[in-house]
Amino acid sequence: MLNGILFVCLFLGLYSGGSALRCRWMDQKFKQYSENYLELLQMMVNNTNTNSTEDAEMEETVAFPYDLYSQASKATAEVKLGFTVQVLEEIVDLLEQDHSSASWDERNVDDFLNIVTQQADGLRSCIASHGHKKNKKMHMYFKRLSRHVLEQNGHSAEAWELVRKEIQSHLMRADLLVSSLLSTN
Repeated sequence: MLNGILFVCLFLGLYSGGSALRCRWMDQKFKQYSENYLELLQMMVNNTNTNSTEDAEMEETVAFPYDLYSQASKATAEVKLGFTVQVLEEIVDLLEQDHSSASWDERNVDDFLNIVTQQADGLRSCIASHGHKKNKKMHMYFKRLSRHVLEQNGHSAEAWELVRKEIQSHLMRADLLVSSLLSTN
């Protein structure tokens, strides 16, 4: 009998410790890291004059995936976290391309990438099943952003500014997903 009670207590302790809704990272670090990377991203604004017609054409080429965020918002806590981790990882992969024409302060870029990576790692630690399924449509969206915006525009400052704005939109949307979990806690 005592062994049975001990087993139940141990099981409940392990289960709640691995629960996405009771994750220390989200409680203690998420908001701080989120504020830091959004601030760094804002510091990376490229103040070059851009052709608004070309910008509009580039934006139409790769439309923001609002529908994917809408689907994720209705998913389980674990799926929301997995989706957010994927978005953060896709952003890091995208920014590891040649961004020299963007005239960003390299230290800001490095700090930004480090903070986003730490946020992804921290959130990943909150997911009970560490083999979360990647969203193929989100992956393809970032591939199109790389190919159709950056590569086809020669990694120009204008293309990077559009990508920076897209990244900012992603980070704000992903933060809302995670924040929705904090408010239900």
